[in-house]
Amino acid sequence: MIIAPSILAADFTRLGLEVETICKAGADWIHIDVMDGNFVQPISFGQNLIKNIRSLTPTIFDVHLMIAEPERQIDSFAEAGADIITIHQEATKHPHRLLQRIRSLGKQAGIAINPGTAVATIEPLLEVADLVLIMTVNPGWGGQSFIPSSLTKISQIRQLLDGQGLSAYLEVDGGIDKKNIKAAYEHGARVFVAGTSIFGAPSYPDAIAELKMACR
Repeated sequence: MIIAPSILAADFTRLGLEVETICKAGADWIHIDVMDGNFVQPISFGQNLIKNIRSLTPTIFDVHLMIAEPERQIDSFAEAGADIITIHQEATKHPHRLLQRIRSLGKQAGIAINPGTAVATIEPLLEVADLVLIMTVNPGWGGQSFIPSSLTKISQIRQLLDGQGLSAYLEVDGGIDKKNIKAAYEHGARVFVAGTSIFGAPSYPDAIAELKMACR
């Protein structure tokens, strides 16, 4: 399993230090939520921030684009230092083409769906995806509660991936904590984005360890 702390929940006044600290605490990936004020209401990070923190760690940067028309921005996020670039099925008219474009840039390509989007809408995309992200809250704000019905979607994606012999990562994002991570794991998720449950904890290493222990 992979724990990917979301820096959306970090202390922005000392973000560089937070990134270094969370990596030392045992983060497997760093999850970076990019929001444009259009696809979702808030505005968060951009390419410059990613470029500025890239030198702080070799840890994988898992960049989640919650932006409209992501095809206009893909190249610049790749240049900024993203390792994985995930787009939303709902945000582009040509997701298959865009996933291919991400791969052509030497990056891993991810496809995400919101809680209200059916799994069937991304089934044709699985063959060109390196990662599938199931939103377990509605996108836009941190600190939301996990949506239990997301577990069904996780199971559906796991069955599709295994049935087609595909090795894409299955990631969940939203409200993940030590109370629900085991259920998500048992339904087939293997990458877990966690924000508040890690950055809001007294000890980052303990919080990450507790998430991993909860799945045993």
